[in-house]
Amino acid sequence: MSSVLSPGDWLTLARRRVWRGLTTWPKARGWAETALIAAPTFAAMAAVGFAGGLYHPTSQLAGLPGRLAAAFVAPALGEELVFRGLLTPDRIETPRPWRAIAAVTALFVLWHVFEALALLPKARPIFLRPDFLACAAILGVGCGVARWRTSSLWPAVAIHWLAVVVWQTRLGGPGLEALR
Repeated sequence: MSSVLSPGDWLTLARRRVWRGLTTWPKARGWAETALIAAPTFAAMAAVGFAGGLYHPTSQLAGLPGRLAAAFVAPALGEELVFRGLLTPDRIETPRPWRAIAAVTALFVLWHVFEALALLPKARPIFLRPDFLACAAILGVGCGVARWRTSSLWPAVAIHWLAVVVWQTRLGGPGLEALR
């Protein structure tokens, strides 16, 4: 029996995986698990970000509603749809997600390199920094584990969104408009 999916089977799997991720809303326990995943994720990102100089306390609250909305759409929802919605299996699919989460996290980090080199040239000084890429990897693992544990995409979106919003409003990160 072959474990390689045909293109049609892959499309069916992808459609079901994304739909399940979008339509599954975590129960209270799932959100509690998300908080338990987010806490060490954010702590590790803070340790790396402050140690490397990527993070520095600031207050950039101008245009906050637009910044909150923009961070939700891109990168949080947009990237999570692909990396955790489409590419990361949930608990229904596998009891052992670690290889998939590691592979998807590597793709997530490489995506940021690609963005800097091909799509957002003004992002190069930030997106190509080792501490930024390490934070992206930490975030990718946290979002992947949250997706797998809850079978929902929304905890990963929430973690990603909160990380970006805090970075942009309190830790010196640029908004998307500054990277274009």
